[in-house]
Amino acid sequence: MPESGKHILGTFNTALASLEDDLLMMASLVERNLRNAMTGLFTRNDDLCSVAIADDEEIDTLEKQIDRDGIELLRRFQPVASDLREVVAAMKLNNNLERIADQAKNIAKKARLLNRSPELQEVHSLQPMFTEAMGMYTDVLRAFGDRDTELAVAIKHRDKNVDALNVEIGEQLTQVMMEKPDRIADYLNLIFIVRHLERVGDHAKNIAEEVVYAISAKDIRHLREGR
Repeated sequence: MPESGKHILGTFNTALASLEDDLLMMASLVERNLRNAMTGLFTRNDDLCSVAIADDEEIDTLEKQIDRDGIELLRRFQPVASDLREVVAAMKLNNNLERIADQAKNIAKKARLLNRSPELQEVHSLQPMFTEAMGMYTDVLRAFGDRDTELAVAIKHRDKNVDALNVEIGEQLTQVMMEKPDRIADYLNLIFIVRHLERVGDHAKNIAEEVVYAISAKDIRHLREGR
């Protein structure tokens, strides 16, 4: 955060804190939607899926408000250096949060379709991937709140675990789908859900990169393992 007293009457600090409070509220809603969507899949609960779909509208509205507030903050205070990075990172985080919410909505829609058919036991093979992607998400929010660059960098490297699970589970489902052609549509929906989870990991990684840049001005988007 900018140093106390850096701006007249602390008005910039107050505006930025308000923006970040809205971001954290949005992040909490996104987490709830993602959990509802996946729980709706695992437990065949259409009500939870419907809640995740309906609540996406609230997140979209909040995203637009945060964007407007961020632009207004830039216009009013014209921040430079670290202050500018903080505002820009917050607005990029806002965009990534909205995209994670879209993945949750898409998962919920496909889960409702799956719930209309006999249960696929392979649904539960997605649990480790969901756990890993959700862990990245919750940890990157902690890195943002605590200004923890070490945690953010570690989260970036964890994305390879989600990518590996995406490939592994996708190949397994494709093989089973070939053996059960009467359930092709259902397996395709499950494969799409796997891909949505992979995108959640991607967006968590993007947020981690923005956290590091906002705090240290270091661009880690193309940082290789071990560097």
